[in-house]
Amino acid sequence: MKRREFITLLGGVAAWPISARAQQPAMPVIGFLNSTSPEANTVRLRAFRQGLKEFGYVEGENVAIEYRWADGQFDRLPELAAELVRRRVAVIAAAGNTPSALAAKAASTTIPIVFAVSEDPVRLGLVTSIARPGGNLTGINFLNVELLAKRLELLRHLIPTAARVAVLVNPADDRNTETTLREIEAAASSIGLQIHVVRASTSSQIEAAFATIVRERSDALFVAGDAFLNSRRLQLALLAARHAIPASYGSRDYPEYGGLMSYGTNLTDAFRLAGAYTGRILKGALPADLPVEQASKFELVINHPAARALGLTVPPSLLALADEVIE
Repeated sequence: MKRREFITLLGGVAAWPISARAQQPAMPVIGFLNSTSPEANTVRLRAFRQGLKEFGYVEGENVAIEYRWADGQFDRLPELAAELVRRRVAVIAAAGNTPSALAAKAASTTIPIVFAVSEDPVRLGLVTSIARPGGNLTGINFLNVELLAKRLELLRHLIPTAARVAVLVNPADDRNTETTLREIEAAASSIGLQIHVVRASTSSQIEAAFATIVRERSDALFVAGDAFLNSRRLQLALLAARHAIPASYGSRDYPEYGGLMSYGTNLTDAFRLAGAYTGRILKGALPADLPVEQASKFELVINHPAARALGLTVPPSLLALADEVIE
């Protein structure tokens, strides 16, 4: 082989990997939008990644995730969503309940969006119907609003002498607050309970809310399902224990942190479903053709030591209903 031909061949071999790499498709990027913090979502993030893996996507290997966290400051969500749009992500996973979903919807009419919300997504204006969403959004409805009346009944079952229940809501999430109070007022009226509404959207306001609950001598506390309040679950559980207030919560996170009792959707599974829907869209599915997934796993969790510390005897019938009793 002549020297010139050898150099030409060698140059072509050296250049081949660069050319091949240039032809490979870029790694898709998911925008993950959440109204709280990574610390509050460790288990759920793991579940979201598991859902992605079910469709062949592993973060850092064949998909990247850009995270945007509002840390409970819902007014930051529109700009965080806009950042993801400017980043030109392939899909936005708005897994931070209603505020995240609405911010993502306002930010783009073209980028596919997967939401996870506790309210009816049709009523929220996210989709045109459950069966055929019809636009660039679809996702998971984890039905916590529909479970409010049942949760109140379970609290009454545990404390049959309760007459006055404080309901803690986050006024920053006005849509969720409005729906929660409407449902709770109707449910309380049907079983003869009086409710007293307290509001908190910061840690210091949570402290003040408990001072009000103690002053009003409420028999129990009902904590609304809310992303911000969930991110303060340890604070809420500790304050309820300190003031000896029996409390009901919407997710198992609370009894795992020492709270008395929870009833609601298995949110870990809901995040797995959101990850799976995100994976399906990356595979080419259109949000308009993916029906909104209705959560189907609900769980009653009771913290027995917390009940004993409050001087409560959990009825055997309630223990029999529980999916888990923490001892």
